[in-house]
Amino acid sequence: MERTIELNGNRFDVPAEVGNVQELLSHLELAERIVIVEMNRDILAKDAYDKPINDRDQIEIIHFVGGG
Repeated sequence: MERTIELNGNRFDVPAEVGNVQELLSHLELAERIVIVEMNRDILAKDAYDKPINDRDQIEIIHFVGGG
């Protein structure tokens, strides 16, 4: 079942096979990056990334970019 969420302020259709935050990070190719995830205004600890994604959730993902 596809769900629609707000991801970093934009509408995003979550594929049916993506059921939780960890799977979303993998889908977005961010699973190996250092990230901060906020879900419905709560910052998630890494051990809470198995939290299911529901229709209309608001998710913010911040990742760090190195450079010089």
